[in-house]
Amino acid sequence: MKQKKFGTHGPEVSVIGQGTWYLDRGDRKAAVAALRRGIETGMTHIDTAEMYGDAELVIADAIAGLPREKLFLVSKVLPSNASRRGTIAACERSLKRLKTDHLDCYLLHWRGSYPFEETVAAFDELVAAGKIRSWGVSNFDSDDLDELLDVAGEGKIACNQVLYHLQERAIEHAVIPWCEQHGVAVVAYSPFGHNEFPSARSKGGEVLQAIADAHKATARQVALAFLTRAPSVLAIPKASSAEHAAENAGAGDLKLSAAEIAALDKAFPRGPKPRGLPML
Repeated sequence: MKQKKFGTHGPEVSVIGQGTWYLDRGDRKAAVAALRRGIETGMTHIDTAEMYGDAELVIADAIAGLPREKLFLVSKVLPSNASRRGTIAACERSLKRLKTDHLDCYLLHWRGSYPFEETVAAFDELVAAGKIRSWGVSNFDSDDLDELLDVAGEGKIACNQVLYHLQERAIEHAVIPWCEQHGVAVVAYSPFGHNEFPSARSKGGEVLQAIADAHKATARQVALAFLTRAPSVLAIPKASSAEHAAENAGAGDLKLSAAEIAALDKAFPRGPKPRGLPML
């Protein structure tokens, strides 16, 4: 599994990780098996959030007995809890549910009403206490990142987790360039879209499948390889079965040619820059 650096001062982590949104809604055994299989195939970067229902509990079951130092665990605080005191309390709840003593990264889920100064102070306190090793944000546009940088300073923001899939490439306009300029990892959530992966019968789907056939890969693996082509971008697809997890992991070492990237770029055009950053 190919790895990329997670932020300016972060470790190398798997380019394909594991998302867990809605993971608690289905079969619990299958979800645990999917996470385990993902870890076995090198997808040791696992993302969750306090908003994701019982996903943290499912992860706790999946990582029980595994060496903690081999995993990269990320969770998120809701904006409504992101005061200085609220952020610390939310983190401690997540640690308890995950049955771990620290998070590798802790994110503000999206921008809320609390001043950045409060949330950043809480993050810094959690780092000093050893409860988190780094912090970042999710769903931040470039202007939000500018404001946050003024508060936190260079080298503090580890990542920005944003919506990114073949049919939603808005972050390529300003967010990815901003993050690459400031050494911030970009983590693509919902990389297959939200129930909108291109049909094999669509024009774009045909291009995807042709490239997949050339690599003896799947269309979803090609999509992940395209999204993570930039040096700063990682992806966290969700898998509800062990087979699906193994398929996702197969994208970790898939390298597309310049011609294939150009063909996908044409089949799934970036489009104009939207007024606001798309998010789910």
